[in-house]
Amino acid sequence: MFVDSHCHLDKLDYQELHTDVSDVIAKAHQAKVEHLLSVGVTLDSFPNMLQMIDPYPQVYASCGVHPLDVESEFSLDLFHQYARHPKVVAIGETGLDYHYQPETADLQKLRFRQQIETAVALNKPLIIHTRNAQQNTLQLLREGHAERCGGVIHCFTEDLPFAQAAMDLGFYISISGIVTFRQATELKEVVKTLPLERLLIETDSPYLAPIPHRGKENQPAYVVEVAAYIAQLKGVSLTEVAEKTTNNFKDLFLR
Repeated sequence: MFVDSHCHLDKLDYQELHTDVSDVIAKAHQAKVEHLLSVGVTLDSFPNMLQMIDPYPQVYASCGVHPLDVESEFSLDLFHQYARHPKVVAIGETGLDYHYQPETADLQKLRFRQQIETAVALNKPLIIHTRNAQQNTLQLLREGHAERCGGVIHCFTEDLPFAQAAMDLGFYISISGIVTFRQATELKEVVKTLPLERLLIETDSPYLAPIPHRGKENQPAYVVEVAAYIAQLKGVSLTEVAEKTTNNFKDLFLR
């Protein structure tokens, strides 16, 4: 069995590709993808996502404000209310992105601190997005004592020292379809080095479809392609990657 540890089920194409979310989940189950984590990026979109996945016991939610959405409407009280929902197993997607929006860095840091504080208070793991912001990301995680709640660096594209620093804080490293791309040479070497015991796998659907689906909309069923590529890189069986990443998911999010 496999797990998609990071997808955006409310953003898939339900006009042309899927009839509804049950169709997406059925396709995932056919591919032996057992658990899905649908990740929130704004507060205003969270209720719709929660309503969409609520009937499915093996689909979980996270609640957070993405660093590229920090200018969206935000209420700390409402965030705390959503974060306490029993379907919510994680806080995020949160973090820092200086690649696309360096001009909002101060507001990104504020929202990141607020979400770290909430995750620690509720003992729910963090889902971290970081781009061109390694040092500030680590600094804020350390200042906020994020080791108390742990979490994951999602869609990992950073270097090995950053991965090690994150793991030293008790974080997992999540690998997406990017690892299958030809130009992702550094990431492939990082994956070879990292222990399976600290890895998760994800699709980040509907984005970043792995080869051989690149250029199409991604979906949770395709996480199997990510697992197969990791198995090839590390010289282990697909079964071992599936078992260890599934156990890692359960240890982190279903504790």
